Amino acid sequence: MTLIPRLARLLAGIYYRLREEGGRIPPSGPVLVVANHPNSLLDPALVLAVARRPVRFLAKAPLFEDPKVAWLVRLGGAIPVYRRQDDPDQVERNDEMFRAVHAALAAGDAVGLFPEGISHSAASLAPLRTGAARIALGALPSTGARFPIVPVGLVFRAKDRFRSEALVLVGDPVPWDDLGEGGAEDPAAVRRLTERIDSALRALTVNLEHWQDLPAVETAVAIWDASRAGRPEPGGSVGRLGITAQVLARVRREADAEGLALATEVARFGERLARLGLRPADLAADTSIARGVRWTAARLPLVLPLGIVLALTGWLLFLVPYHLTGTLVDRLPLEADTRSTWKAMVGAVIYLAWLVAVAVALVWLGHPWWGVASLALLPAIGMSGLRVRERWRGAWQDARRFLLLRSRASLVAALAERQHELAGRLARLLDRLPPVDLR
Repeated sequence: MTLIPRLARLLAGIYYRLREEGGRIPPSGPVLVVANHPNSLLDPALVLAVARRPVRFLAKAPLFEDPKVAWLVRLGGAIPVYRRQDDPDQVERNDEMFRAVHAALAAGDAVGLFPEGISHSAASLAPLRTGAARIALGALPSTGARFPIVPVGLVFRAKDRFRSEALVLVGDPVPWDDLGEGGAEDPAAVRRLTERIDSALRALTVNLEHWQDLPAVETAVAIWDASRAGRPEPGGSVGRLGITAQVLARVRREADAEGLALATEVARFGERLARLGLRPADLAADTSIARGVRWTAARLPLVLPLGIVLALTGWLLFLVPYHLTGTLVDRLPLEADTRSTWKAMVGAVIYLAWLVAVAVALVWLGHPWWGVASLALLPAIGMSGLRVRERWRGAWQDARRFLLLRSRASLVAALAERQHELAGRLARLLDRLPPVDLR
């Protein structure tokens, strides 16, 4: 892994609680990486984090003239795209873009693009542009052979919130061995490949009609998972969310009275569990004393002196830059899909300046070696303390659920019975209105 992917992985892992699942992006050779685009300039960082190799992204031309990010775009070897909405007079220069991309692929590089063409906060994928398909089909004469087109799904819990969950799903390569004879000038081949890329990305992302549907859809999937024995396969929850969203859309489209009533009941059940601080899986949890003892023993290090010192020291050391970053970003008129990018960029500058200021202060106070050491030690203490505090929050929530489940046995039994009934109705609805396979 070279420097830029390492830095991207570090940044993504600091800002988000990052998980990656699915396949792997090929470590060498030409590859076209296609991803959804919900989060502005942090999306390339997440793709780089899982690619573990340099990826040359296509980026809109105005970014190359923006002094705030131009250096970063150029450092990553990005290739400019000339969009009509940016400057209609420059669109003809996209011939240069195609030549540059074909040359990069022929040289064995990884090229990344976001075929929606825009960064957005909509509840579903935007209609895909044909650029990815035309790039792949047009590159065949240069590469001499077909190369992997790898879809990547970026799924966020609260994308503009520091330390929220981010899941990166790497899918199987898009099949296109039967396409390409006519190259990028074959409209039918371009259309079919674009449709396949669209299907691959939809299978890796959650596509809703409205964001308001998300709690009900998540509750339905959690009820379904809780009713089934065994551990769900990695990444499968996103696919199940997509299937549930499809079924809900069909229920609305067909004005299915039974399905609409079930959706309302599932949403209300989820709201009731949320008020109690419970999840569907909790209703069948082991709440024996032995389980509680094992759970407590596993978390004892969190309340030992070292854990407490790390948590409090890390919090105090970075309290000022944390609040300063939030205050500055909150004053900027930003769209939801750019807030995380600005938080990361502004935060990086403020935190770095804070570290340098602390180091200089220590040197000025007559502790030069402490000053040098602080540049490495303070970030380590800060991240360690942050993780301890996150574990504290998780442990408190677990303890509260455990005590509630043990003390309200009759309520839990009633909720479990209701959940079992809803699970049966969801299964019957799925049999009656099967979703379309997006893979």
